[in-house]
Amino acid sequence: MKHIFVIDDEVKIRNLIKLYLVKENYQVTLFEDGSNVVKEMQRLKPDLLVLDIMMPDINGLDLCKQIRKNSEIPIIFVSAKDEEFDRVLGLELGADDYLSKPFSPRELVVRIKNIFKRIDKTTLPSEIFELHDIILNQTDRTTKKGNKELILTTKEFELFSFLIQNKNQPFTREQLLNKVWGYNYFGDERTIDDLVKRIRKKLVTVDSKVEIRTVWGYGYKVVE
Repeated sequence: MKHIFVIDDEVKIRNLIKLYLVKENYQVTLFEDGSNVVKEMQRLKPDLLVLDIMMPDINGLDLCKQIRKNSEIPIIFVSAKDEEFDRVLGLELGADDYLSKPFSPRELVVRIKNIFKRIDKTTLPSEIFELHDIILNQTDRTTKKGNKELILTTKEFELFSFLIQNKNQPFTREQLLNKVWGYNYFGDERTIDDLVKRIRKKLVTVDSKVEIRTVWGYGYKVVE
């Protein structure tokens, strides 16, 4: 049974999310703030976090930064802050998705299911892809240059993996958005630009020869 942490200072929101998740047979632990979340993550090993941004003590963005230092657990932000800046910032910090309040609990459930489907997808041990100096392993979801590992978030890995498996083929931002988030996701296509920017920075940190090339007026591709 998948275990989900729900961190939100509004008791009605917490209980509503729990109601819908329990119906889907998820185990749910509720938190009214983020003060004890990291400690409980170490003890209870959750599979996903639903995280509010505006909370007392420590806000969701700061908590996300703290978590991302040691964990790539999927994180979905739910927040009353609906400005583009906040959505982009949340994704830049490593969140996998972002829902604005008020939101549909059913939509949240669907997005959670989609994340788990992609993570739990059965892959063969032979699904290892090499491009220039990068080795991407679908089985253990690792990306390495020699003994240096690129620590990619769930979405970064899915986008990078898709582009590498389809090298030399350009894709529009809409196609990539649909591939990474699913066809039921109505997000901003600029989210893809942000993901690409983050992956490029990580490739630079290991001095990789792999390039995600911009196809001007169209989208992106990885080239041999």
